[in-house]
Amino acid sequence: MGIDKIVAKVGDLEDGQMVDVEVGDRNILLVRVNGQFHAIGGHCTHYGAPLVKGILNGHHVICPWHHTYFNVLTGDLEEPPGLDGLPGYEVRVVGQDVLVSIPDGRQEHRVMTMAAYDPNADPRTFVVIGGGAAGAVAVETLRQDGYQGRIVLVSRERNIPYDRPHLSKGYMRQKGEPEGPPVLRSLKFYYDHGVKLVTDQRVVKVSVRDKTICLEGGTKMKYDQLLVAPGGIPRHLDVPGAQLQNILLLRSYTDAKNIAAAVERSERIVIVGSSFIGMETAAGFAERGKAVTVVSQDACPFEKTLGDRIGTMFQKLHENRGVVFEMNTSVDEFDGEDKVRAVVLKNGKRIETDLVVVGIGVELPTDFIEGVERNSDGSVSVDRYLRMAPDAYAAGDIARFVDWRTNHHIRVEHWRVAQQHGRCAAHNMAGREVEFRGLPFFWTTQLKLSLRYVGYTDRWDEIIYHGEPADRKFMAYYVRNQQVLAAAGVGHDAKIAAAAELMRENRFPTSDDLRQGNDKLLQQLTAARTQGP
Repeated sequence: MGIDKIVAKVGDLEDGQMVDVEVGDRNILLVRVNGQFHAIGGHCTHYGAPLVKGILNGHHVICPWHHTYFNVLTGDLEEPPGLDGLPGYEVRVVGQDVLVSIPDGRQEHRVMTMAAYDPNADPRTFVVIGGGAAGAVAVETLRQDGYQGRIVLVSRERNIPYDRPHLSKGYMRQKGEPEGPPVLRSLKFYYDHGVKLVTDQRVVKVSVRDKTICLEGGTKMKYDQLLVAPGGIPRHLDVPGAQLQNILLLRSYTDAKNIAAAVERSERIVIVGSSFIGMETAAGFAERGKAVTVVSQDACPFEKTLGDRIGTMFQKLHENRGVVFEMNTSVDEFDGEDKVRAVVLKNGKRIETDLVVVGIGVELPTDFIEGVERNSDGSVSVDRYLRMAPDAYAAGDIARFVDWRTNHHIRVEHWRVAQQHGRCAAHNMAGREVEFRGLPFFWTTQLKLSLRYVGYTDRWDEIIYHGEPADRKFMAYYVRNQQVLAAAGVGHDAKIAAAAELMRENRFPTSDDLRQGNDKLLQQLTAARTQGP
């Protein structure tokens, strides 16, 4: 029969406000937009964040943790990393009472409406190369856009698409062997929606001229539309002893599984590289009481991405948990017989160890693409629609795409950007002609401290701080040519979400405003919504 419940009075919410209410055993997000009340599920479909702590702007709400966007009128998903929409509930106003009606049966997620596979209705074949973030989102988006033809997803991994960021975060804190990869969808899901999965297969050739694909085993196929999104391949250290056992990389679930098994029998661990993979892995091991040493050529972690003050904050956070840092140096050789026993550094130090995890970046596997010019780093340049050649698109790590804010080509190795690419490329494969205007966003959580970053710049003229990184609560604004191109923050999730919206709408405060202490982003977003363009 369902439940009807009075959840508010009409005067409790002004236009543009939202509140979390309980109806039965469910949390509901109640919003008021253009004078009308709407109710949708109250928790993000990605990791369950309470949406009421996010940002409501116009017709969408932004998750405060990882910036999934939902339409508050319908509950539809608008932006990843979430994959599912939210349930919508009937709202009635009776006198001054606002009532929400919910049906029987619990529904936290709602799979977006997808077209049925029907080759008789559409005989074309769309191929997606890469089972990572971009590929997984692309195949779903194609069906959401109404494409009914054949979809083939080719992946070099044995596993179906899974949540890769979790490998360096939650997995490294777990004891024992992981039960299995954190899959995004089940095999049944792909079967039900007519997506053919070709796993554990490497593509050896793509010809964009004659629209053919060759797999390592000799299989050939033709495509009508193509998305290439293979991700990156972890770089190996080319030093003496690099072939010894217990020197491992972390990129895939298989890598994570091997590391998890090795950690169980290891007490001393060396991490080579102070990138996000290296630092998140170090944090996970430190939480498990392991003796961890981080080796890096940089002066401090994240120096080139976040700046030295934030990098120093993270370094001290780790040092407080016993992590030792060897910075401004690199590995000279690994020592041992069958298994690694020590890491010898170029500064002369020798570190005894049971396990080494190498995280020094990726190489881009694009040499199989024929008919497309590659950049010096192996990436391929795409236009504003992510098109690299007629009827062929590129996404994720390999794509050098146009930053619509600066008109410069950039390349970003972030999970959510790859998902955004996959969504946009799929729209265009389906014939919608959508420019990519996504805004890069990433997050990292280390030793229970979370930092979020929105925007992008690979270099800056200055960083304007509001708050002090050493206090672990601050905002940092990255300025280049007097334009604020990125913002990072700890302890200000809602403000980072507001920053994303203001950047997206070209309403961000000027660098002069920020230098004078004005970073009231939430208030500015509300004022912008009230005043209009």
